[in-house]
Amino acid sequence: MTRSESQPEDRAFVDVQPRLFAVAYRMLGSVSDAEDIVQDSYLRWRRVDTEQVRDETGYLIRVVTRLCLDHLRAARAVREVYPGEWLPEPLITEDATERLDRDVSVALLMALERLSPLERAAFLLHDVFEHSYDDLSETLKRSQGSCRQLVSRARKHVEQVKPRVRVEREQGEELAKAFFDAAKSGDTKHLTNLLARDVQLHSDGGGKIIATLNPIYGRDKVIRFFAGLARKPSAAQSVTWVFCWLNGLPAILNREPGGSLQATSLKIEKGRIATIYMVRNPDKTQHLEKLLSR
Repeated sequence: MTRSESQPEDRAFVDVQPRLFAVAYRMLGSVSDAEDIVQDSYLRWRRVDTEQVRDETGYLIRVVTRLCLDHLRAARAVREVYPGEWLPEPLITEDATERLDRDVSVALLMALERLSPLERAAFLLHDVFEHSYDDLSETLKRSQGSCRQLVSRARKHVEQVKPRVRVEREQGEELAKAFFDAAKSGDTKHLTNLLARDVQLHSDGGGKIIATLNPIYGRDKVIRFFAGLARKPSAAQSVTWVFCWLNGLPAILNREPGGSLQATSLKIEKGRIATIYMVRNPDKTQHLEKLLSR
């Protein structure tokens, strides 16, 4: 059955669409996959007799959750052999707060990635989106007791994530730009002043572009890493870059000399950079092209 965009049933979908995206993005850690899931859920919604649906929002969230579970199960083998470290696909957050619906920090998404698909769904729906265990049982097709166990196991992993520290916009932009300049020039003295002693660097190239295979821990090692990059001939070439906010973190998006995009997000604590997230996988950065064309 086909319905026009102006009909009430479609308006119900449009109203809940931001929340559907929020669920799908947290489940998958991918903007493009989340958008595909939401689109798929809309096509399914158009075929539903909505007069038989008592809770439209709950119904649509169940559809999206189940689609995400199917996607994760199908992609499990790919995730298990992912080359190097996996980072979530960056989400532009500066002008899209209605899509967020609570925390979408990289640290949280990385913690969710370590959970099973069912644990992830149970935790997100119950602890993040505040669904009851009765709703959870219907969505996951598990008993309430089983759902409680799923949420409990998930919490043990996620509770280790530090609460996100709010950074003022001016401070975030100033530190991000200073870091980018110092990293590109190999200014070790300036980097020493910007980085926390126990700073971490995480890099994701997806096997398609050069990136560190494992995280780098400690200020001295991170500084040596950037100093080494600055000594390469390509470092002298000018690059196009822009400051932005990704996953609630101050970030620099730049085009590398070879043409690829790199998104570098910074977690800041006590005025210093505590964690650096570098997403270099072109499959995860192509949707950010619009930021460079502003």
